[in-house]
Amino acid sequence: MGVRMSELVLESRDPQRLADFWCEVLGFEIVGREDDGGIEIGPAAGFGGLQPTIILSPNADPQRSRGRLHIDVSPVGDATRSAEVERILRAGGRHADVGQLGTEPWTVMQDPEGNVFCVLNTPIPVV
Repeated sequence: MGVRMSELVLESRDPQRLADFWCEVLGFEIVGREDDGGIEIGPAAGFGGLQPTIILSPNADPQRSRGRLHIDVSPVGDATRSAEVERILRAGGRHADVGQLGTEPWTVMQDPEGNVFCVLNTPIPVV
């Protein structure tokens, strides 16, 4: 059968702050808490559904680079990239410059801890 991505693990200086941000951005909720302060967020169905959950794992070390992995998010249904970018800015995200030209069909952003992600132009259907 193969495998399917079930979780993304993101190290964080402040797991609760990032949980609040990503729950707002993705429409997720907190689905679990770890004894070490880690927080798992995901769709209401929790682990094992069509979307992976995200584990925000505590790590006090400073981030040394923008990282090699980033998340892409897409507008859903009738939403537009520009409307979603504005909503994400209100939630605490910010624009990021990684050398893009400004003509890309995505917007590069950062979460409150500086993790880079992109808001894509093409919406995905409501499921």
